[in-house]
Parts: sequence; C-alpha cells; structure tokens
Amino acid sequence: MKVVTIIGARPQFIKSGAVSRSFIEYNQTNPKESISEVIVHTGQHYDSNMSDVFFEQMNIPKPAYQLDINGLGHGAMTGQMLEEIEKVLLIEKPDWVMVYGDTNSTLAGALAASKLHIKLAHIEAGLRSFNMRMPEEVNRILTDRVSSVLFCPTDSAISNLEKEGYNDLDIAIVKNGDVMMDASLMFSAFAKAPQEEIPSNFILTTVHRAENTDDPERLKNIFKALNTISQETPVVLPLHPRTKSFIEKYDIQLGSNLHCIDPVGYVEMLYLLKNCSLVLTDSGGLQKEAYFFKKYCLTLRDETEWVELIDNGFNKLVGADFETIMAAFKNAHSQSPDFSLDLYGNGEASKKIIEGLLKHK
Repeated sequence: MKVVTIIGARPQFIKSGAVSRSFIEYNQTNPKESISEVIVHTGQHYDSNMSDVFFEQMNIPKPAYQLDINGLGHGAMTGQMLEEIEKVLLIEKPDWVMVYGDTNSTLAGALAASKLHIKLAHIEAGLRSFNMRMPEEVNRILTDRVSSVLFCPTDSAISNLEKEGYNDLDIAIVKNGDVMMDASLMFSAFAKAPQEEIPSNFILTTVHRAENTDDPERLKNIFKALNTISQETPVVLPLHPRTKSFIEKYDIQLGSNLHCIDPVGYVEMLYLLKNCSLVLTDSGGLQKEAYFFKKYCLTLRDETEWVELIDNGFNKLVGADFETIMAAFKNAHSQSPDFSLDLYGNGEASKKIIEGLLKHK
C-alpha cells in the first residue's frame, strides 16, 4: 500500500513525524504487507527554522517532493498547490492521500485527491470553530466532505460530523485520538533549550493567526497586554515571520521584558512548554500541547475547535480584548484543573490510523 502524505506547516510536520515513525515500526513487523510513504512538502512554511529543522530534529523521512509554494494569497497559493500536487499524484499513483489539519496545503491535497478519485484520509477531522470567517474553518469543512476516512481526535469532533449528516454519507468515521499527543510522548525526552537566553519563571506566548495579525486593533491590544504582563512576569515569544512584519507595519512597541526570539524547532518548543508557568497563544496545536504538559492556557481567540479544553477548565478564551486578557491573567494562578483527565487518547493515535487505512483500503 502506498500513501502520499501532504504537509506544509509546522503542526503538520510534528503530526506526520509521529505517523511516519509508526509506518516504519509497522513495516519492521509486517515486511510482506508493508506501507510505503511518499512525503510532499508544499513549502507553505518556508523559513528554515519553521520547516527544515523539523525533519532534522524528528528524524522524519525527507520529503520526496519540495513544491516551494509560499508567500502568496489564499487563492493563488491553494491553486498552485493543487496543480503541483496533482502532478505528483499522477506520477506516484498512491492508494491513499493523507492530509492533516486545516491549512491551504490540506485543502489543496484534498481537492487533488478527490478529482483524481484517490482515497483521502483526513487527520484531525470533525473539528469546528463555527467561524466561517476563518480560512481554516473553510479548509477543514471542505476537506472533511471529500474524504474517504475521517480520523477524529475527540468525541466532540465525531458529534460535529453526526450533526452535519455524515452518518448518511459513504465516509468512514474513526475516533483515533490525537497524533500530537503521540508526538509529545515520542519526542519530549529530546527537549533542549533554544540558543537564546531564556529567563526563569516565564510565560510562553505565540501569535500568528490572521484574525489577529491582520487586524491592527486586535494586534495592538494583544501586545499592550503582553507588554503589561511582562512587567510582572517575563514573556517569551517565538516570533512568527508574518507577525514580525505586521508589528513593524503597525509600529507596535515591544516592552523590554517581552523576549522575542526567532522561531524555534519542535524540541526547543518542548523545552519552553516544559519550563513555562503559563501559555498565551492563538495556535490550535499549542493549546493542546499546553494540556499535554500540564500548563494552563489563555487562548487569544474568540473561539476554539478544542472545546473540551474549555469545558474542562484547562483553557480560557480571552480574544483580543486588553481588559479580558488582563483579568484572565490575574486569575490564572488560582486555576488548578485536573490534568489526569484523558481527553486525547493514550498515545496510540498513529497506530489506529494505520489500522483504519488497512481496514478501509
């Protein structure tokens, strides 16, 4: 069986790292019915610190195809990816195309597979933020609809699909757990400090979502809060390239105790997660990783697809309102959620993906 895996953004490198390792382990014990994987890197994240470093650190097989498509608007980027991925699929003729999450790379891979009538597996299916202004929401909904198998990380994801009528469609739904947890368990022992000096007792922050970076009022409010918080507790911010450009565009001033560092690799991010006291982020993946490492999280968004984190008190939505962010920060030290609660499986999600591919081939 041949699988073409489409990846292009940081979280997808991490997720595919866990699944690729499971493919290798499966082939070692099942040589007569092995699974070959061909990795296609669209180039959506092209900064070497946000792309190449993941393959080096996590021992993910190097991509067989590098499409180098980046720096474009949504339409142009998705269209060019669709065109180039289609060429790859015509050459490779896989049994499956596998996509992750909700990026433009995800949608382009899904459209290419569906138009060529190749079975599509969507990892992290069924997630919904219920905000159609988010390009990620559009991507995940469209990808789910053209998939052959939907691998869902949570009960709420399955519930979303059921409400949308997926039980009446010829699409298999599998609850497999979260491959991000697999990756965290696999690679946590390799955590290492970034090259930059990191203060003690710090807050880890990431900001990159278009809904925040593209809106000057939201971004200014967020950084006003980060500057204020940093006067009390140091804030470490691995700075996404596009966020950096908007900070410069809007002439946002950064406080002296707001430590902006270059984007970090996955093992450095694991170090930051292990050693921080609190997480502030607009990243979907980092919300979960905070939970994996037993850290309370404030989410700089108005909604999240990871509703179980909110419902069980591990996470609080604070949007981009200065007063709301500050009030939640002041209350964060009093939060003591039960991190022994199992929300995302026991680290077997990747193995269940393999089982699902074999069952529905």
